[in-house]
Amino acid sequence: MQGMMKQVQKMQKEMVKAQEELNEREFVGEATNGYVKAYGKGDKRIQEIIIDPAIIDPDDAEMLQDLVTMAVNDVIQKIEKETEAVMGKYTKGLPGF
Repeated sequence: MQGMMKQVQKMQKEMVKAQEELNEREFVGEATNGYVKAYGKGDKRIQEIIIDPAIIDPDDAEMLQDLVTMAVNDVIQKIEKETEAVMGKYTKGLPGF
């Protein structure tokens, strides 16, 4: 029983470390042709959005809004996929995860 508790504690420490490392990783999401890029960390916080000035059209704000939305959704999807890959090895088979 004590050996099992040590294993659980070790796994818990590894999970915390893996989550911390994931939170510090930078991810990049892009819209069509890279016109808009969203940079975020593993904790799903957007750090920066870069917009190519060539696509800024004052008469078509809707297109720019769509591209920003696409880039943000792309970076969040990449973060979630990597989170599942990294943290999934710890939660696989556990009820409620």
